[in-house]
Amino acid sequence: MCLGIPGKVVEISDDGPMRMARVDFGGVRKEACLAYLPEVVLGDYVIVHVGFAISQLDEEEALRTLELLRMIDEEGMAMELGSMAEDAPPASAEAPA
Repeated sequence: MCLGIPGKVVEISDDGPMRMARVDFGGVRKEACLAYLPEVVLGDYVIVHVGFAISQLDEEEALRTLELLRMIDEEGMAMELGSMAEDAPPASAEAPA
């Protein structure tokens, strides 16, 4: 199973054998082939799988998905921090010498 995360097309190159894009995934930029989505323009949001843009989505849907992923990440981080707090020694415990 794959998780498709929306990325924003920030650069397009037509100078090679295939039309390529640089896609921004929240600060991480990856190159993707646009062969399957020739209508994509700068600023569009796409889903990329193994280096190919395979689906285009509107900005509203992309931003909604990114917000949900952010919320999931925050919840997971909170759960992880809670688990770490449970495993930590009590604050009154003395450090070993």
